[in-house]
Amino acid sequence: MTPDPIFASVTTIEAAAGGVTAPLGFRTGAVHCGIKPSSTALDLAVLAADGMATAAALFTTNLAQAAPVLVSQQHIERTGGRARAIVVNSGCANACTGVQGLADARTMAAETAAALGCVPEDVLVASTGVIGVALKMDRVVPGIRRAVAELSPGQGAQAARAIMTTDPFPKEHAVTVHTGRGSFRVGGMAKGSGMIEPNMATMLGFLTTDAAVPAPLLRQALQLSARDTFNAITVDGECSTNDSLFALASGAGGITIDEGTYPALVDGLLAVSRELAIGIVRGGEGATKVIAVTVAHARTIDEARQVARTIANSPLVKTAVHGADPNWGRIVAAAGRSGVRFDINRLTVHVGGTLLFEKGLPHDEAAPIAGRHLQGKTVQIDVNLGSGDAAATIWTCDLSAEYVRINGEYRT
Repeated sequence: MTPDPIFASVTTIEAAAGGVTAPLGFRTGAVHCGIKPSSTALDLAVLAADGMATAAALFTTNLAQAAPVLVSQQHIERTGGRARAIVVNSGCANACTGVQGLADARTMAAETAAALGCVPEDVLVASTGVIGVALKMDRVVPGIRRAVAELSPGQGAQAARAIMTTDPFPKEHAVTVHTGRGSFRVGGMAKGSGMIEPNMATMLGFLTTDAAVPAPLLRQALQLSARDTFNAITVDGECSTNDSLFALASGAGGITIDEGTYPALVDGLLAVSRELAIGIVRGGEGATKVIAVTVAHARTIDEARQVARTIANSPLVKTAVHGADPNWGRIVAAAGRSGVRFDINRLTVHVGGTLLFEKGLPHDEAAPIAGRHLQGKTVQIDVNLGSGDAAATIWTCDLSAEYVRINGEYRT
């Protein structure tokens, strides 16, 4: 689709308050229903549109798909891209739970639908937490009823907390998109800390807009925005059983998205998704640094992504960054095993803007400068393949002993 240059030139974006309920036409309710052991930990939320909304979703490519993923896929296919609500729990993934798990996910949809006055197919379901554990439905069902009873447009922050597991902080963001035809809002919330290399979205992500968007355009925009945000992050190279990214469009803002306004919708989704995706990396299990790996002058964007992702997932690179060691050799080695062909004599590596490798030879005299950059909280690694004009960035985090501790004790 070719953007309208006149329309694009008058589009501006500014931050807005309210997170996932910043757009008009959405309410959330969040409660502690007893899935998590702490009596103060929110563990269930309902995100509801005031009326029927256009819906789009992306799901995990993992073949071991959790029950809520399977149910949500069925529902969005049956409705042709519409939904009234999403119900989500944390503390239990409802994955690898067999026939009972599917029944429990369907019950979550049915109970939410009954409380809202719609049909179960109009409700999408998401879960996150420990794999292989059954949901406590005697607690979940009353929790859903309470969450729906407490729905409010001012509860977005509580919903963002209710979807957390090992996340150190909630992740929410919203923007107002101003165009020549009027303004609309995009909001969102996400969770994710470990098992992050989505290959579709993030562990759980929820986006809303008060623009009216036809289902095919909403799905197209969601795929495009996820490509360079949620699909461009990795914490540990693990693709979860429950990864789901949802988008709902209420139409309550009075702006209709068509081919002319489509670029503005993509820009709004990108602005919110990028903030949430980088927040996931920043909150990665045991993370102390955010790392941006940019690969430039590749033959294709796909090749640039492949090299950047290989570097970003390298435990040796991630531990070197954690220790502030400007070990360019680990970066070169990761690039070399990525499966992308390049001439090492045309390869360059910069860390924090400092040249460390060029024309097949090191610049070790610059290592102390790069080392000081690595001591910061945000790290930039730039690799130039010297093969073409394409570029891509993948965001990741460092690998610390704390990551090992968290995952070594996850079930105990």
